[in-house]
Amino acid sequence: MFNYLQRIGKSLMLPIAVLPAAALLIGIGYWIDPSGMGQNNIISAILVKGGSALIDNMGILFAISISYGMSKDQNGAAAITGLVGWLIVQTLLSPETVSLMTGTELSLINPAFKKIDTQFIGILIGIISASVYNKTYKVELPKALSFFSGRRLSSIVNAFVTILISAVLFLTWPIIFNFLVSFGEMISGLGSIGAGLYGFFNRLLIPFGLHHALNSVFWFDVAGIDDIAKFLNGVGTPGITGIYMAGFFPIMMFGLPAAALAMYHEALPSQKAKVGGIFLAAGIACFFTGVTEPLEFAFMFIAPVLFIIHAVLTGISLFIAASFQWISGFSFSAGLVDYILSFQNKMAVNKEMLLVLGLIMAIFYYFIFRFCIRKFNIKTLGREEEDNSIDTPATNTIDKNGEKKSKHLISAEHIIRLVGEKNIISVENCATRLRLIVSEDLVVDTRDFKDAGFAGSIRPNKKSLQIIVGPTVEFVCDELKTLLENR
Repeated sequence: MFNYLQRIGKSLMLPIAVLPAAALLIGIGYWIDPSGMGQNNIISAILVKGGSALIDNMGILFAISISYGMSKDQNGAAAITGLVGWLIVQTLLSPETVSLMTGTELSLINPAFKKIDTQFIGILIGIISASVYNKTYKVELPKALSFFSGRRLSSIVNAFVTILISAVLFLTWPIIFNFLVSFGEMISGLGSIGAGLYGFFNRLLIPFGLHHALNSVFWFDVAGIDDIAKFLNGVGTPGITGIYMAGFFPIMMFGLPAAALAMYHEALPSQKAKVGGIFLAAGIACFFTGVTEPLEFAFMFIAPVLFIIHAVLTGISLFIAASFQWISGFSFSAGLVDYILSFQNKMAVNKEMLLVLGLIMAIFYYFIFRFCIRKFNIKTLGREEEDNSIDTPATNTIDKNGEKKSKHLISAEHIIRLVGEKNIISVENCATRLRLIVSEDLVVDTRDFKDAGFAGSIRPNKKSLQIIVGPTVEFVCDELKTLLENR
């Protein structure tokens, strides 16, 4: 399961890398036109809409990237397979289609179907599409249907599979969504404790995109709380209105950027330059705009323990802010832009103390993250061992056609010799390592890999074998997959 989650996390790296830029575009747009939020200025509108095009469509980005990233051959057809699955689910479960199929008026459709384009659905479709692709991309149909064989077949099969998945979601998604709404209504009567619980579960549900259901209870007029509208319109109760927003400011402006700094400092010296840009952009996005997904998705699958700690600290922050009535609110998210704008709102109370709480949270985040990363040797971004000197010695440098073999092919041949092709179930790679799923009864001597020119090997469990190759690992992985496919 750990290896599987790491593969998901690795597959998400590409879309996550572009999200900070999108968040900054939105933040700059709101800064230019704070009152109209992009409605009164053409430049602001372009920036906000451009950034929102990515932020609002994370679900489809995740579906495509996971389908591609978790495919066996990393072929573009796998991404198309994921796109097919996403489009079918979104179309079949849209409010308009549900209204047509059930004969229900559009206004009476369950609100759950308005939130079907979540990150969770994207991840789910990506995983299913990758599985379908991996099982079908080599299938050969009878000669009369041969045009539809292989990778073309994958998208066709996935279309039927995701129709079935849509049927399952049609029955289960409203139940899950409505349960969270009911849960939110229950804890809303607990005052400061309820605010803390909301903050905790709000973050905990981020990986599944289900935090929208919980947010609707507290931020909008589902249970009569309507925190955002009352705060912005100044019609709520001072000291009460805003308690479901205020505690997010210390986390988003200070806590998460401090976590990014901690993960950067714990990165290996050789990889800090690579991950520094990601952490810097994601941290600025958090502080400036309150958009946290670029940073959260960078560690939630790789280090779930850290993400749970993050959820706990978020709950504590909301509890403290609500208890002492340190109140501020937002129209977009809990970043610097909305914090400054809240100074003109009469519902904002003791808002300066949120900065003090933010500094305290930054200290907690920084030192807790660094301690956990070291204590449990958590492989956050930039902590994969790297070796730049790998140049595997060759015993046979000429192939059967009399041509010189590449050093990557030679490395792949050494791995098959040491592990045995029958013992290799699947092959993936991260930044510097080959990650093999192997037979449980495999017995290997780690010294053999060093003798063959590799930096070393790790056996996390009986079914996993990691071989440290270095920055050329992707090329060795490709050669190894080719050799295994031709066995």
